[in-house]
Amino acid sequence: MSKIIASAAIRGAYKIIDRAEKKWQEAMEQWGANEPVGFPNTAYYLPVIYGVLGIAVEKLGDMEQVLKRCRSLLPPPVREQCPLPYLAPALDAGMATFFADEIIEAIRYLEEPNFYTKQEDPTDDNIWLGAADDVILRKRGIEFVDGTAPGFAAVLGAAPNPEIAKNIAQELQQKNLYVFMCAEHNGKRFSEQLIEAGLQIGWPVRLVSFGPDITAAVFAAGFAIRVSFSFGGVKPGDFRRHLIYNKDRTFAFAMPLGYVTDEWYAQALGCVNFGFPTIADTPIPEILPTGVCTYEHVVSNVPHDRIVAKAIEVRGLKVSVAEVPVPVAFGPAFEGERIRKGEWYLECGGGRTPMVEWTTSKRMDEVEDGKIEIIGPEITDVPDESHLPLAIVIEVAGREMQEDYEPILERQIHHLINYAQGVWHQGQRDIAWLRISKQAKEKGFKLHHIGALLHARLHQDFGRIFDKMQVKLYTEEDKVREIIEKAKAIYAVRDARIEGMIDEETDIYYSCTLCQSFAPSHVCMVSPERTGLCGSYNWMDCKAAYEINPTGPNQPVPKGETIDAKLGQWKGINEFVFTASRGKLDHYNFYSIVYDPMTTCGCCECIAAVLPLCNGIMTVNREYNGMTPSGMKFTTLAGTIGGGLSTPGFVGHGKYNICQRKFLIGDGGLLRVVWMPKMLKEEIAERLKARCEEMGVPNLLEMIADETIGVTEEEILPFLEEKGHPALTMEPILG
Repeated sequence: MSKIIASAAIRGAYKIIDRAEKKWQEAMEQWGANEPVGFPNTAYYLPVIYGVLGIAVEKLGDMEQVLKRCRSLLPPPVREQCPLPYLAPALDAGMATFFADEIIEAIRYLEEPNFYTKQEDPTDDNIWLGAADDVILRKRGIEFVDGTAPGFAAVLGAAPNPEIAKNIAQELQQKNLYVFMCAEHNGKRFSEQLIEAGLQIGWPVRLVSFGPDITAAVFAAGFAIRVSFSFGGVKPGDFRRHLIYNKDRTFAFAMPLGYVTDEWYAQALGCVNFGFPTIADTPIPEILPTGVCTYEHVVSNVPHDRIVAKAIEVRGLKVSVAEVPVPVAFGPAFEGERIRKGEWYLECGGGRTPMVEWTTSKRMDEVEDGKIEIIGPEITDVPDESHLPLAIVIEVAGREMQEDYEPILERQIHHLINYAQGVWHQGQRDIAWLRISKQAKEKGFKLHHIGALLHARLHQDFGRIFDKMQVKLYTEEDKVREIIEKAKAIYAVRDARIEGMIDEETDIYYSCTLCQSFAPSHVCMVSPERTGLCGSYNWMDCKAAYEINPTGPNQPVPKGETIDAKLGQWKGINEFVFTASRGKLDHYNFYSIVYDPMTTCGCCECIAAVLPLCNGIMTVNREYNGMTPSGMKFTTLAGTIGGGLSTPGFVGHGKYNICQRKFLIGDGGLLRVVWMPKMLKEEIAERLKARCEEMGVPNLLEMIADETIGVTEEEILPFLEEKGHPALTMEPILG
């Protein structure tokens, strides 16, 4: 290993730890040892410290033992004449640096509560986002699970100019990577350069401005540790598993741009512990032999136009990016882009004009593959800030095509359109909304390109089930309204088909092992009356996915002999669960939260928990960040039961599942639900009301408490008694 890198990293570690000790002493004098500290809304305390050392830092006084550990890890400075290898002590110095970083940043939250925005987006006067909370982690975590985000680049410093910064950032985005940014070089910061170059930044577009200082680099390491906590089920203090997990599953790398200081070297060696290599644009010493990292550890002096490709090569990433015939950048990183008033050239739908999206099957002789028609005005035919009605009609034909596949293809329209930079889409069916920005229009983007990108990507992803596809885009209002009526009739038929299915009428359920890339023992099973806990897959989706990709994560599983009809357990399902969980589980129950419930991973939309005092069940969605009557926030619940565990008394589930007939029916079902957040009640209100009426308890929704009533069992019990909630008279849930 390079003596220069080792000595610089160790010097940098001394500087950061000295700074942390000074900040801690000042904080202790001002607030005292019992002052609470931490990063907002996370169950993992200071995550690198908690994950690697197993120490839960909750108060200022808890930091003392961590600082002592930092000192014990620090090797002596490298001597002029030293024949020993440097890698091990330098790695220790790097890890100690991360511990000190977390202490500095936690104290910053205490000293300056508004220094970071504590949300997904910058504000008008603050671009620094700080540590990602657990809501962001779980919302974004599914992208690391399903492969739409293979990893992240931790960018330190700044490029020579905003244009180079923009080119690097957009190339990383087009490779589907997140970009985590911190530190400065020559008074410039990468995130500020991106804003100057006209790019949006924030979590939705995968350009995350963690903080202005080098110590904010630890937020990237903390994100990686929390991935292994949340999705891998790794325990606090199991540092070896945390580091190996990230080396094998979180494809990240550091990219310092500009002069590498001692403190930067220390952060880079901290990254190497995780298997994350460093790729620099300056001529620093290199560490080329493999060892801790998959390939090289430090590669330097890489030209800016090759630095992204080199980083991907060194990290061992396999990135597949399809060529799409559109004049703008295209990829999942642009899905979170927003186009506000004053920025759009054309707007369709959203209540301003009628808009609909519809996929329909045709005979082979009725479809000309690749044909794209615009019936009515194109974007070039209307002035700036115009409104147009719009119907997007996809017509497909093929010997393997079935009606059941139509909604699967239709559902792709939303995110595929959003993948185009400068194009924003929301909703589906006849409640869609589209905006095309002025910048996209200037680059030559037209409505025609919507058809082109849909044709290219749907053929790539789903070409196995159809042979030919054509797209028609209508912008004449009478034609659009005519198509809306036809489409609505088809929507009603589709909805009735899936709503009418019951678990007893099918002998086949479908597995979903997509999340096993992060939670190896988690096995999600999807039935007609139990959607996937991430909310993304129902039985029909899984059936179509299997037929499209027979070797994929959605496999048909014969139910076999019924073991327990009430709780939902079958011999065939148990056998599959045992095999797919690698022997970790030999059974679970579909319809119970009390008796051996289904496993839960970090991607669940909601978590239900038993409330013994109320003889009922609460459920909480991940967007709600307040306290719940279980005594835990969503983040704590997810940290407790995620990672592929079956935890009696707790279970993850999808939002839609609440309104399905089999929702926890083995324990009393919907009649047991006594609390849920107000936002969740409002989101599913219409479906929930219909289900309550079907059950003969039309006012059940009004009997369910929320945070406006209370956030403890003692607070909500009088409300439940006043309303006469049925759970109070049911048999004991834990009997």
